[in-house]
Amino acid sequence: MVDVRKWPVFNLLSPQELKSIQQACVFGTTATEAIYVTKDNDVFALGVNCSNCLGIGDGQSIAVPKKIDALCGKKIISLSYGSGPHILLATQDGETYSWGLNSSCQLGNGTTGPASLPFLVSSMFCAKKAVEVACGFSHSMVLTSDGEVYSWGSNNCGQVGSGSTTTQATPRRVIHGLENRMIVTISCGQVFSVAVTDNGEVFGWGNNGNGQLGSGFNGNHLIPYRLIALQGICILQITCGYAHTLALTDEGLLYAWGANTVGQLGFGSRSNQMVPVLITLEKERIVEIATCHSTSISAAKTQSDQVYMWGQCRGQSVTVPCLTHFSYTDDVFACFASPAVTWRLLSIEQDDHPTVAQSLHREFDSLETSDLKFCVEGKLIHVHKAILKIRCEHFRSMFQSYWSEDEKEVIEIDQFSYPVYRAFLEYLYTDSVNLPPEDAVGLLDLATSYCEETVKKLCQDIIKRDITMENAFLLLSAAVRYDAKDLEEFCFKFCVNHLTAVINTDAFWQMDGDLLKDFFGKASKCGAFRN
Repeated sequence: MVDVRKWPVFNLLSPQELKSIQQACVFGTTATEAIYVTKDNDVFALGVNCSNCLGIGDGQSIAVPKKIDALCGKKIISLSYGSGPHILLATQDGETYSWGLNSSCQLGNGTTGPASLPFLVSSMFCAKKAVEVACGFSHSMVLTSDGEVYSWGSNNCGQVGSGSTTTQATPRRVIHGLENRMIVTISCGQVFSVAVTDNGEVFGWGNNGNGQLGSGFNGNHLIPYRLIALQGICILQITCGYAHTLALTDEGLLYAWGANTVGQLGFGSRSNQMVPVLITLEKERIVEIATCHSTSISAAKTQSDQVYMWGQCRGQSVTVPCLTHFSYTDDVFACFASPAVTWRLLSIEQDDHPTVAQSLHREFDSLETSDLKFCVEGKLIHVHKAILKIRCEHFRSMFQSYWSEDEKEVIEIDQFSYPVYRAFLEYLYTDSVNLPPEDAVGLLDLATSYCEETVKKLCQDIIKRDITMENAFLLLSAAVRYDAKDLEEFCFKFCVNHLTAVINTDAFWQMDGDLLKDFFGKASKCGAFRN
């Protein structure tokens, strides 16, 4: 399942809000705008709201999700975004809505004024039912249920396919070469467009300065051009990057053409290709390809669920497909694209079956399933003997030494505080520690006693992260006491670097005399008192 938290903008949401998401799209020049649909088919937006692109009725940025009332209850089947940005989407009922930037008539409402609320653009093309939408930099396309293509917006390179370079203010059907063909899928690059017919033919039009239309030369095409180089090859999926194109055949083969300045074609060089080139991925059958007009990164998924990426990956040029650890092509865009947008409308299948790790976490301190209790400072912590024996050598030895079924099921602990002992037991279920640095000192003591080196390291990391002038000497003394050499060196350097502030704290002069003496001696040797 795709995890939307990989896109930073969704970290603004609560766990409950995240769990409710069933569809999502991240867009914008800095990937700081998002639209998502809940299980109840409510549509929300959040983010920077550049050019009124959130569709909430104003241009205010919002960190708290706000409903797009006009779309709530409508099942969204396709959504795309331009670079302004402007938004275009289609619903299950075949309606098409647009909003956002409109300086080049990309909203299709006949004006150049921006729209902060969804406009029913499908009313402009004879109430045809839309099944797919696509956006370029500032032009838009719709595919209807009867296989027709409508387009509008900026047309400086012929990307609308009308035969001219005049901006098109309202939707018109693309007919030149397509009038007798059934189109099954469409895609837009920044300033070019492509379409695939029901028999697998590819047509392209618009800007061709980098060969992105695959015609063999770099002149623009003002009307759809049939890609002769792929004649006899059946294309099932096509997708456009900023200025390159990827196509997937019915045999699971990948072809690429167009701009290649950062290796986005994936054949090992950075030279542009005016005609399609076959790209190989370890002789595996490819089942999905991915790129989008706002990036120059490419990705593909194989039949064995392996995901590859290439092109501009976090600012680096990767010229051949690189195997990733991801399960979805969407993850490539979340983690490596610039900006980290989504390449399509995400569909999130909520997983009702928790992982083993999630199940263990849920059962920590569970009164219902536990078979053992620890009593610390009068408070009970419910655990499972089997988990403790599996995860901790101290408990394994303790239970094997004297534990029997006749023993009472409550163990009293008086050496450690409740927060410290609870944190340690919870670590055995989660592999994580969440404590303030002062309590982390106590857990460091416990970890030393129980010979838990990983917990010691986690405690040291917490202390290093949260050290302050007020607690620095206390943490230094703890590091000395528990023989944590790396932490001791870190805390000593911190105290020396902030010497004046540290020695003016009450905690400093309340420390053990021998420790103070050792500190001053070591600090003098390193020249801390020269001034």
